[in-house]
Amino acid sequence: MSKPFQFKEFSINQDKCAMKIGTDGVLLGAWTPTTQNPFSVLDIGSGTGVIALMLAQRSSAEVIDAIEIDDNAYEQCVDNFEQSPWRDRLFCYHASIQEFAEEIDDEYDLIVCNPPFYSEDYKTENASRDLARFQDAMPFEHLVICVSKLLSKNGLFSVVVPFSETTKLIELAQKVNLYPNKRLNVKGNPTAEIKRSYITFSFENKRIITKELIIETERHQFTEDYIALTKDFYLKM
Repeated sequence: MSKPFQFKEFSINQDKCAMKIGTDGVLLGAWTPTTQNPFSVLDIGSGTGVIALMLAQRSSAEVIDAIEIDDNAYEQCVDNFEQSPWRDRLFCYHASIQEFAEEIDDEYDLIVCNPPFYSEDYKTENASRDLARFQDAMPFEHLVICVSKLLSKNGLFSVVVPFSETTKLIELAQKVNLYPNKRLNVKGNPTAEIKRSYITFSFENKRIITKELIIETERHQFTEDYIALTKDFYLKM
């Protein structure tokens, strides 16, 4: 059995999960706005549960729900929640986002999603990893429609996508009256191309604030901005 991934205030077992803890999820959990003091949070496609746990640490939200479709990841997420200091605020549903959106009448003040990315045609031999990585498990169309149904009137939806997919996602979101308010473009180092965009949407159509984050100046030399975002979580920051 692999060792748990140790954060400052909680630990994560990830041996049953196809998608391991990575920069995308941790940055989304750290960057997502909580200044509006959400009462209820929903993490779509929770995997290990890391983003939901980070938001439990960062906010006083009383309801933090997660959805996970993969059997093994669901079991692991439940286990990670139960072992955390915030177990009474966390709950994981074993469902797809479409099933969940159809059955649940509740609304959430904050919705987060680190969605499957790879819409390319190739598949690996590992079905769970493919489910976690490939967009056909959760196309952006389904995602934004479900989010628009589940998000409260003044709520925020925070998501990470490949930089190349941002225009497509923003256009789809606008069809269901979700508009980008904040955006963070992330690159690995100063000379790299922008790899990811972190975007927060709401039902309010206002001017978008865009910033850039560089992760490293050189190998393992993290920038002050990156350290500031992640220092409450990573042990070595």
